[in-house]
Amino acid sequence: MKHTTDDFPQWPRVARRRRLILLVLILLPTIAATGYMAQVLPHRGTTPMELAVVLIFALLYGWISIGFWTAMAGCLIRITGREPYRISRIVGPEDADIPEDARTAIIMPIYNEDVQRVFAGIASIHESLARTGQGGRFDFYILSDPGDPDIWVQEEMAWAQIQRRIKDSPCRIYYRQRRSNTKRKSGNVADFCRRWGRNYRYMVVLDADSIMTGNTLVQMIRIMEKRPRIGILQTPPKAVSRDSLIARIQQFANHVYGPMFAAGLNYWQLGDSQFWGHNAAIRIEPFMKHCALPRLSGRPPLGGDILSHDFVESALMRKAGYEVWLACDLEGSYEEMPPTLLDELKRDRRWCQGNMQHMRLLFTRGLYGAHRVLFLSGIMSYVSALLWFLFLAASTVMAVLQEIREPDYFPTGHSLFPDWPVWETQWAFVLMISTTIILFLPKICSILYVAFQQGKSRPFGGWAGLLFSFITEVLVSTLLAPTRMLFHAKFVFMTLLGRQISWEAQQRDAEGTSWREALRFHWTGTVFGLFWGLVVFLVNRSFFWWLSPILISLVLAIPLGVWLGSRQTGQWFRRMGLFLIPEEKSPPPELTALAASSDQSREPADFTRAVVDPVLYSLHLSFFQKWRTPSSAVAERLRGICEKALSLGPLSLDDREKKAVLSDPASMAFLHEKVWQLPDDSLVHQWGIPVCLPPAVP
Repeated sequence: MKHTTDDFPQWPRVARRRRLILLVLILLPTIAATGYMAQVLPHRGTTPMELAVVLIFALLYGWISIGFWTAMAGCLIRITGREPYRISRIVGPEDADIPEDARTAIIMPIYNEDVQRVFAGIASIHESLARTGQGGRFDFYILSDPGDPDIWVQEEMAWAQIQRRIKDSPCRIYYRQRRSNTKRKSGNVADFCRRWGRNYRYMVVLDADSIMTGNTLVQMIRIMEKRPRIGILQTPPKAVSRDSLIARIQQFANHVYGPMFAAGLNYWQLGDSQFWGHNAAIRIEPFMKHCALPRLSGRPPLGGDILSHDFVESALMRKAGYEVWLACDLEGSYEEMPPTLLDELKRDRRWCQGNMQHMRLLFTRGLYGAHRVLFLSGIMSYVSALLWFLFLAASTVMAVLQEIREPDYFPTGHSLFPDWPVWETQWAFVLMISTTIILFLPKICSILYVAFQQGKSRPFGGWAGLLFSFITEVLVSTLLAPTRMLFHAKFVFMTLLGRQISWEAQQRDAEGTSWREALRFHWTGTVFGLFWGLVVFLVNRSFFWWLSPILISLVLAIPLGVWLGSRQTGQWFRRMGLFLIPEEKSPPPELTALAASSDQSREPADFTRAVVDPVLYSLHLSFFQKWRTPSSAVAERLRGICEKALSLGPLSLDDREKKAVLSDPASMAFLHEKVWQLPDDSLVHQWGIPVCLPPAVP
């Protein structure tokens, strides 16, 4: 069924109706479950401790109910196929060509990333766009923030090499090294908009690990052209190209459960969707006009620059009257998962601080209610871990006090009748069943949908592979939940205490987690789990068995982290036909090209070669449009750095000093000339002059 843009002005009214239904679906079961919870407790929730447990339970139950009803809505849509408000349906065959004036910049902000992976990804997307015949409507911008000086030189060399490959292509690839990484990624994008934004109608934002097919990029721009009121069009990226066990498990879960959740999100959000920061198309003019990020008052972590900028930008775009849509059924959008549990938790630490900043924005004037809810949802994605920890802690205190304290049969003062503490086991059973259904029914529905669709289960290893992968994924997720809870609760607590994080480059291709590293990160949780279990075991044996799944997970965190981060283990599961995804059975050309490019070895390049090698030296200087004259104080400092390098060798310079030299063409020229005149053989060897010739030709 073809839809036109005339269908979509109704969406705000439809969205309000759907969200009212969602609110009822969340509140009614939460109220009922909270009542059951009060009945389970000995004093029916009348004591202060029991009241705290009941209130925390209500918040947690309502929170997981949102995910449940989102998944159920998505499941119903996938089964019936009845959802008129899918934004991808507004374009048809007559909209095949992109107008010449609808130019798009594909931008990739990077910070100390794997250079080979970045440029292999860019080359793969470029080739895919060329196959569509629409490549002339697109340009690429690799927007590098200053970081490691050696990576800086490697990026310049890689850019020069890829330029030789595409010299006849109308789709150009540009590279820019920013002088200062102000506001990190959001500042990097803002810098692009100020310099080149007016040359384009759209920009597609990618992460360093993003891959998008040319057909998907063209389809996104066609949708934006068809509906000028769209400010941001987000695609749901699928996880690919990882070998470690934890990443393979997440890839499997992303492919099986992800489409259902994406359909459900679109059902409730419609044109009030969120921006996830990458694999999305943005209309540049309103973005530049309305989406400049404010600097929050106060000091970090809750003040200063906004870290989780994407939700804020989508809220500001919507505030300006533009729509934000999730193209839930658009294929050909990919990303890569963190390769180890520790890398995932390091990323979550940054995301936690950014999401907690959204507390400052909840009541910003003019924002739509849907985006206030999205802010709250982002906050709860981490605060829920602290609430869960407090719930378990309060339950433990109650269980311990029950055993060591004399029971009080008259808690409210003098009364004719005592208040007998009674544990209602039947209510506890009903509550456990309802919570289990909310947590696991969406996954079961997704598995059944894949299993009973003709041919759908084959790329996942067939019925047997799909079933065993599902069971293992549920077990591993259950084992990891307490560890994630402990870390996320710690992140929230530290953020509220004012502890700021350092913003480091994301590790995207780790070789695994060593036992030393796992011990360093997980020993406190292991000791805490052992102590917690010992106290409960000695005081209240029945509560210990109820708590044992959580305690076991904490105690096993160290070996579990090592095992899940292993590539060998992940590859063994792949050979067994488990955690397979369709892109492994039939990889698209873009991923095949990416793998082939990533496997190719590159000639090394670093700061030393940029100074010594005439070709790399000339290439580096070619990026300077004009030579600025530094102040006398800066010039004196730069000359001191150069003299230090000449007298002690390049290894005597730290990264800051190397970047200072790379940023000043006059210093580079001075060093290049003097290094080739060095009389000291040992210094000549340190600079690598005997081994750097013949020079690499980018």
